[in-house]
Amino acid sequence: MTPRLKVFVCALSVFFLGISSAVAAESDGLNIHMTTHFLGYVAIAIFVVAYALVMVEEFTHLRKSKPVLFAAGVIWAMIAWYTATNPSYGPTVAEEAFRSVFLEFAELFGFLIVAMTYINSMSERNVFEALRVWLVSKGYGLRKVFWITGLLAFFISPIADNLTTALLMCAVVTAVGAGNVRFISLACVNIVVAANAGGAFSPFGDITTLMVWQSEKVEFFQFFSIFFPSVVTFLVPAICMHFAVPDKQPVAKGDQVSLKLGARRIILLFLLTITITVLGHRMLHMPPVYGMLFGLSFLKIFAFYLQKAEKRMIRRGEINDSVPFDVFQKIAQAEWDTLFFFYGVLLCVGGLATFGYLELVSRQLYGDMPHTVANSIIGVLSAIVDNIPVMFAVLTMNPPLDQGQWLLVTLTAGVGGSLLSVGSAAGIALMGQARGVYTFFGHLKWTWAIALGYVAGIATHLWLNADLFTHGLWVTGIVKAH
Repeated sequence: MTPRLKVFVCALSVFFLGISSAVAAESDGLNIHMTTHFLGYVAIAIFVVAYALVMVEEFTHLRKSKPVLFAAGVIWAMIAWYTATNPSYGPTVAEEAFRSVFLEFAELFGFLIVAMTYINSMSERNVFEALRVWLVSKGYGLRKVFWITGLLAFFISPIADNLTTALLMCAVVTAVGAGNVRFISLACVNIVVAANAGGAFSPFGDITTLMVWQSEKVEFFQFFSIFFPSVVTFLVPAICMHFAVPDKQPVAKGDQVSLKLGARRIILLFLLTITITVLGHRMLHMPPVYGMLFGLSFLKIFAFYLQKAEKRMIRRGEINDSVPFDVFQKIAQAEWDTLFFFYGVLLCVGGLATFGYLELVSRQLYGDMPHTVANSIIGVLSAIVDNIPVMFAVLTMNPPLDQGQWLLVTLTAGVGGSLLSVGSAAGIALMGQARGVYTFFGHLKWTWAIALGYVAGIATHLWLNADLFTHGLWVTGIVKAH
């Protein structure tokens, strides 16, 4: 697995389990009502500058965790200083508010480590490489590869999550279309859109959907109500881009890759882990991290057997590997820059909520605007700010939405990030993996087509799932103050 793949597989699972729990904690947390105070303005400015640096990481080469970590530290220092010197709050109020966010990060971290470890293990066992070689060896035309990788991204992302899926499919199109910049750029745009659309209708498909599920706003199987709207958001831009894809035949590659010992069993253990996670949450009312950590024990026990078996095979000269399988090595390969990046974003948003900005935004969006309009705007905002902090903010606002509206905001936050390359973790990942080929401006050329799919997907949801909007499509309501 390449370093970038490790980075974003990690983020990928940043499958924001903990964020959603932090949402619940933050929704009842501290609000010091300082949206018009000088410190509040400073906090906003610091966050904007930090996120701007994240967006231009491609040009500055400043690792994305550094500015958000700094921003989080400064924002919470200002909160702590203000509350400690204000008799209305006291010296420990900021500490308690900080813990309510940070302690939930531990749950996120546990979930993340398990998912990342399984993905790294499958990669080391050649699972992803074998899939790539199989697709390349078929000798499909570039237009067919464009559709195959898009469809695979759409249907794999609900299980493996959109980030991992996007990176895998990017490796495929890069290998198939080597040297064809136009094809790779178009295929990467298609993959980002498809992976985000596919991840929108599954709790495991996107960080934001996991946040919604963890917050118990939508039941597990209710996510599948937005399957067809998700299909529409993928197909409309894909059809628009199809005719721009070069109609050429790539050069077939002859390389062969075989799965290593235990590869299929690790895949089965991963599927079992996901099953236990879902059932544990649904039937036992345990948080998803419980099932994931339980499933990690399966991999660890199997790794013990696998290590013993490979040591014997190495001694007998049956395999060329000099080092047997080591599950702890897979854990050590986590990309800490990405972990700290999400920590920084989580703490920054939590800090802005403490200043009172989320309540202010929630009243503007969900107080005076119809919920359908507000939720549609959320998707556009997610393309600019990134869908993870946007969904975190929505859950922290906790607006009074019915099932239809919660599914709508889940759809818009998930697929709205596709409007710009920096709007989703999948897009940011591919900008790094296909550096110089898939770019911000290359993606921007097709924003109009993606926007058509975005609007069509919303319309499809409003039509097919009209019965889920118990309060009406255009209802407005004042969000409760926190």
